[in-house]
Amino acid sequence: MAEQTIMLNCAAGMSTSLLVTKMQEAAKKQGIDAKIFACPASEAPQHLDQETIDCLLLGPQVRYMEDDMKGKVKGKGKDGKDVPVAVIDMQAYGMMNGEKVLKQAEDLING
Repeated sequence: MAEQTIMLNCAAGMSTSLLVTKMQEAAKKQGIDAKIFACPASEAPQHLDQETIDCLLLGPQVRYMEDDMKGKVKGKGKDGKDVPVAVIDMQAYGMMNGEKVLKQAEDLING
């Protein structure tokens, strides 16, 4: 399977960086080829202009931005499709459960 690109957004990009590490470990363990990165929500538009992502996950603290982000990713996915957007499960986020959040991203990508 081709590499998947998963972008995480939070207020400052700090809290999601630890989660990115945990997700990368889980992906490696499961043999999933994924590029996972985090950035502050304010920088999301620049990243969306520079690369095509497969899904966008928002930290629970920026859940209010979900509709706005869905508008920003319209037609920005592979083959001009909309990129799926979701808020990270709050319990998985709080526990920094990379495996669970990776599964959430996989489910989003695979519809």
